Formats: sequence, C-alpha cells, structure tokens
Amino acid sequence: MIGECHLCGMWCNLERHHVFGAANRKHSERWGMVVDLCPTCHRTGRRSVHQSREAADRLKAEYQRLFELVHGHDEFMKIFGRNYL
Repeated sequence: MIGECHLCGMWCNLERHHVFGAANRKHSERWGMVVDLCPTCHRTGRRSVHQSREAADRLKAEYQRLFELVHGHDEFMKIFGRNYL
C-alpha cells in the first residue's frame, strides 16, 4: 500500500506495524494500535522500531497516551500490562 509513513512522513510502499506486538498483538489489532511505516522506519533503518528499543518505546508511549485519554491508565495496564510513559 502506498501512503505516508507515520514516523517520517515519507510517501512510499508502507508496511503494517503492530505497536504492541508478541502477546499483545491481538490487543493492538482490537484497539487500533496499528500504524503504517516505511521500510526504513519499520525494520531496516538503524533507528527503526524493530532495530531500536528507544524508537519502539516512543511509539508505544504515544499510543498509550492516546488510549489513556479515552479509557484511563488502569484500563491500559489491565490490557497491556506495562507502562511506557
């Protein structure tokens, strides 16, 4: 799919990224915490979310803030089990 990368704004073929992966992948799907990223921001770049824990945690913190605006901190912790703020 061609579009704009959520992180860098580059227009290119995008890849889908679940903000909270592994055991929380289904929760990411359910709560709409899936973003489109260019290959560099997703997996190939040194500072990509799959290469840099700092980059991944920044994205997680962004989505935790958005979730908590509507559902609150306790609900986030109940579902995702870790605080990224």
